[in-house]
Amino acid sequence: MTSTTAVPATEAGVTRAVTEDGIATLTLARPTRYNTLTSAVIAELSAHLAAIAADPAVRVVILASTGKAFSTGHDLKEMNAARNEAFYRQLFADCSRMMQSIVALPQPVIAQVQGIATAAGCQLVATCDLAVAATSARFATNGIQNGLYCATPSVALSRVVQRKHALEMLLTGDFIDAARAAEMGLVNHVVPDAELETATRALAGRIADKSQFAIRLGKASFYRQVNQGLDSAYRGTSEDLVCNLLAEDGQEGLDAFIAKRPPVWRDR
Repeated sequence: MTSTTAVPATEAGVTRAVTEDGIATLTLARPTRYNTLTSAVIAELSAHLAAIAADPAVRVVILASTGKAFSTGHDLKEMNAARNEAFYRQLFADCSRMMQSIVALPQPVIAQVQGIATAAGCQLVATCDLAVAATSARFATNGIQNGLYCATPSVALSRVVQRKHALEMLLTGDFIDAARAAEMGLVNHVVPDAELETATRALAGRIADKSQFAIRLGKASFYRQVNQGLDSAYRGTSEDLVCNLLAEDGQEGLDAFIAKRPPVWRDR
């Protein structure tokens, strides 16, 4: 049986629920505004992520949303109303820090994508460690349609899909469907709409069931090595593996393997 502690949405529209199996769900809950990433939403997401990073009870995070859109990115109405260089600079700096905090978060983050994910909303999907999409989901970096090249979304997109695919999305603004997103590596799995939440939670559960020492070490190790040269990557990951082997969970894993029994992780 799963109990849920919910943190009510503020006017910015982000809710957090933490279940006893260690899976925290952050939900963008402004469906009538297509879950745009206003300055208030970015601030609230950042606060939730900071709290989760310090919470040892959370082992995996699901980032979900409600309505017809996962997120359509920055709120162009908010940006148009400001028309202020200082506001623009602050907005993009805050959003970039929020995106980077997802990568830096100790826990893996899984995007649960329904509806459309465009511009910075597509960036959000690309930034998450893993992504599960509903069959009906669609993706685009379509700022170019409004004369705005999706420069900051290109950072995350170009790191998860090949350059020519990324540039085609960025320069045409065309939508791609979920199946194409999976082919390109933007999402891990595509499932029927009715199965989206179940499939996402199943993936989260498979991760939450593992040694959290190894999972957290592994996520940090992956992002550290992925942009390093070959020699530096091997030296760093060798140190990570030594650290993992000498840790309590590493020793338990070895003992369990030799004894042919299920491991008992320290943090379970």
